Amino acid sequence: MAVTDADIALALRLADAAGAAIRPRFRAEHGLEAKEDQSPVTLADHEAEAAMRKLIIAERPMDGIIGEEFGVREGTSPRQWVLDPIDGTRAFISGRATFGTLIALIENGWPLFGIIDQPIINERWLGVMGRPTLFNGKPASTRRCRELKQAILGTTSPALFTDDQLHAFEHLDAEVMSTVLGGDCYAYGCIASGWMDVVVEAGLKLHDFAALVPVVEGAGGRMCDWQGDPLHAGSNGEVIAAGDPARVEEILEILACRGH
Repeated sequence: MAVTDADIALALRLADAAGAAIRPRFRAEHGLEAKEDQSPVTLADHEAEAAMRKLIIAERPMDGIIGEEFGVREGTSPRQWVLDPIDGTRAFISGRATFGTLIALIENGWPLFGIIDQPIINERWLGVMGRPTLFNGKPASTRRCRELKQAILGTTSPALFTDDQLHAFEHLDAEVMSTVLGGDCYAYGCIASGWMDVVVEAGLKLHDFAALVPVVEGAGGRMCDWQGDPLHAGSNGEVIAAGDPARVEEILEILACRGH
């Protein structure tokens, strides 16, 4: 089923609603708590997802919802809205505007479109499969990277890797010009806009990466897992994003050295 203008309009309204819930909590009382896995969650996470879910249920009652905070709502259509109200809660509670709201629509497990929205500095990437990615309404484009030694590499935190994954990442780190830590979903927007070249991560869930795929690929990049396969609902959470698809095979070869 093709993405319609009405689908995109609803997604943009979801981003607006999430931003309206998040902004009053930024650098203010945010009600920090710890989840069972000890990751942080705030009132802003809950309020933003609740606002988005309310709109979806009202306007797309047949579609399913997969949300980081409130779980799965089963639907009767092959489509699901995938929501991460604040991707980068640690950045949010630290007063840093490098977090984002992620909104994706998937069908039979495959991403159709995605939004990365940064509601504090008002930056928004919209990616629709088969269309050019837009950054604040204007076309975004990744940049060429002729060799890895020219690349800026990013990852959220080395602590999120297993020992083998970290070993592989360190091999890649040794081959690039510079590595930056932090950024969460914002780093993928930076790839789409041609400011970074590669992001490599592991341990991600569907709500962490579903929205990123259309954004990066619609800007000319490529996303895949550490085996080079496309990302979908069944992916294992190992993620590569490359602004220049020509570098992917080299990245895969280097990451394959885990444990060696």
